[in-house]
Amino acid sequence: MNKKLYTQIKNEWRSNLWLLAELLVVSVVMWYIMDNVYSNLATYYEPRGFNADHCYLISMGALNEQNEGYQPYVEGGRSQKEEVLELLNRIQHRPGVEAASLSQNSFPYNGSNSSSPVQCDTMRTTGFVVRRIFTPDFLRVFQYRGANGETPEQLIEVLQENRHNMLLSNNLFQRYGVGVKELVGKDIYVGGDTTRTYRIGAALQDVRYSDFQQARYSYCFCLSHLITSGWIDKDAELCVRVRPDEDHDFINRLLADAERLYRVGNIYIANVRSFDDIRYHFQKAQTDSLRNILMGMAFLLINIFLGLLGTFWFRTQQRRGEIALHKVHGATNGAVFSRLITEGVLLLLLVTPIAVALDILLAHFELNSWHNGTTLEWPRLALCAAMTFGIIALMIVVGIWYPARKAMHVQPAEALHAE
Repeated sequence: MNKKLYTQIKNEWRSNLWLLAELLVVSVVMWYIMDNVYSNLATYYEPRGFNADHCYLISMGALNEQNEGYQPYVEGGRSQKEEVLELLNRIQHRPGVEAASLSQNSFPYNGSNSSSPVQCDTMRTTGFVVRRIFTPDFLRVFQYRGANGETPEQLIEVLQENRHNMLLSNNLFQRYGVGVKELVGKDIYVGGDTTRTYRIGAALQDVRYSDFQQARYSYCFCLSHLITSGWIDKDAELCVRVRPDEDHDFINRLLADAERLYRVGNIYIANVRSFDDIRYHFQKAQTDSLRNILMGMAFLLINIFLGLLGTFWFRTQQRRGEIALHKVHGATNGAVFSRLITEGVLLLLLVTPIAVALDILLAHFELNSWHNGTTLEWPRLALCAAMTFGIIALMIVVGIWYPARKAMHVQPAEALHAE
């Protein structure tokens, strides 16, 4: 059967040539779509290095001299820093709160950042290295983990061992081919100041800047100097993690108790936002862009599907006489159907190597999507090419199956008479 099929394809080379050209174009375009979708979704679903579920940001306000109830700060009295720390303590002891922390320019999905270069031996960082300064419980709020599997509690112990210990994302010196977990215990310098030495306490799992930026491009280092630095005031970030079973209507319940339980001197709770809301607004433009890309790709896929479906549908309809002839010679419905499907898939197999060669060429000249620092990743190319082949093969099967099924229900004599 295969020999006869090859002979038939060869004899019908003129009509098959146009079909092969169509399959080639469709294969390359389909691969480009698959590659783009894969790159965007692989980046989006990459591990974030933190967990902001059930977390909230509490913004604090402070009364001034013009406000009723203002309490002047006097020498020897309570300072604004102490009021903020007292509010933090009360929040930490609120039923349902799992952890709470203070920080400066540190919480995720935050466009206001601080940055400093970092140096270890002769290795220097490049790019934007986010500096995160916080109280140790910040690690519990956002569930940071170490590159060697350390829990937030173990990382907190590292910071509390020595105030000069720092946590660095494991990818900080990746351009040197060195992971930070190999450098634990070494001295480092921050901001080019070689007079102030810090120590690498532990390596963090890479912490992403947002859902649309890969971890390989997101660098950070963390300090727990916030309390001793004198930077605690009403502008500090008060972040809270709530137990999942208590995370229902948390904002309204907290605000209802705010004046009665969480007014400390001149410090009060001004606003509460969930990190679901912060995340949504921080990357709304990028989320909309990704949605538009996926919708555009889906529209192209539907058009390709309908076009390819129509081609094979029409081709099978035109061959009703041939199907009848096969049945006259004793071929079963299954054999006829198998022959038609095999022919379509065989044509796709013939054109696939050329399509893959063109895919490689497009990737080589960087005309497709960037991912993991390159456009030509062999596993990614192979996966997208396999997905492309599978989808087109399915379109071919659907395009042949229905008209062939109808044709096989027609009596051979009737089909041959019409022919």
